[in-house]
Amino acid sequence: MLRSTASRLLANVRVAPKAFAPARAFSTTAPSFFASATDASEKVKITLPESSFEVYNLEKPSLELEFSKEEMVDMYTKMVTMRRMEMAADALYKAKQIRGFCHLCTGQEAVSVGMESAINSADQIITAYRCHGFTYVRGGSIKSIIGELLGRECGISKGKGGSMHMFSKAFYGGNGIVGAQVPLGAGIAFTQKYLDIPAVTFSLYGDGASNQGQVFEAYNMAKLWDLPCVFVCENNKYGMGTSAARSSASTQYYTRAGYIPGIQVNGMDVFAVHQACKFAKEWTTSGKGPLVMELNTYRYGGHSMSDPGTTYRTREEIQHMRSTSDPITGLKQHLLDNSVASEAELKAIDKEARKIVDEAVKEAQASPEPDLKEFWTDIYQPGSEPQMVRGREPGESHWY
Repeated sequence: MLRSTASRLLANVRVAPKAFAPARAFSTTAPSFFASATDASEKVKITLPESSFEVYNLEKPSLELEFSKEEMVDMYTKMVTMRRMEMAADALYKAKQIRGFCHLCTGQEAVSVGMESAINSADQIITAYRCHGFTYVRGGSIKSIIGELLGRECGISKGKGGSMHMFSKAFYGGNGIVGAQVPLGAGIAFTQKYLDIPAVTFSLYGDGASNQGQVFEAYNMAKLWDLPCVFVCENNKYGMGTSAARSSASTQYYTRAGYIPGIQVNGMDVFAVHQACKFAKEWTTSGKGPLVMELNTYRYGGHSMSDPGTTYRTREEIQHMRSTSDPITGLKQHLLDNSVASEAELKAIDKEARKIVDEAVKEAQASPEPDLKEFWTDIYQPGSEPQMVRGREPGESHWY
């Protein structure tokens, strides 16, 4: 029974994985952006700063890595598109078109883009509720993400999940209960090991969830069975409005499992994130057991749209991070310094990102709200429904 259930869970992961080059909805694709295919595939060597990594019971990953020019431009394109998408969500929320919770990842783009660049379609990701960026890099369209935020039929969860509950292929959400996704990630990794699937699961949580008991229970089970699971703490310095130092006796989150090796990473550098995730995948899939990773990052906005984000930190702090550590600005400088793209070409990408996001917003706004009958779908596996599902009161109960 377990093997049958697990097989359905990861039904298509045995197919040959695709390399990191998701289709872009841009006209600046490799053949036109670069002079030739040879030019696009030309490798650029990158040397990371010594400060990129700190480790616990582990050797540091190499600081030397290389990317093709096409890969570097693709990273930049995804990051600027993601930021433009989050800016659009911000505006829609302030216009009262998005209701309820809305958690933006502005400033944290290097985390999802760097991670996705290091893995393939057989690898799995599960995260908390700041999930728009991960949904996008895992294959969700901008229209489906904005549509979900607007509660429309075209939404990636049919307009029923909102900001916190988005899912796509090999991406298990988007989870609203603080820390609850961490043991689920360990369970996905258990399935991979049980079925002998040579892949990894990245189970992400924030520094605000780092003291949850279920996180440590998941550590224990993962190490006990040497599961191919990377526990990733996205440390953006504040759990809601509480700084890490005020909530955690130890803020070295990468050391906190004790019996599991750990690595701390500059999460504002997309190349450092890539290298750390590549290293983590190689470690876990080679049978060495789980790994704890701490990605030091920063959110420019509040915890959610209802939080101005300036009552527990200064505007000067935010501006300092924007001016010294912005992940997009850092990548842009690499592209310019290595003659991968010119300032004018990067501006063209920025301009087209704005255009594509604006068009997706209009399409999402034109989509109708889901039919009321959708309230009763996607609750149970087809064929396993009970006779009825209760509503808020007896008169609202639905009979299958």
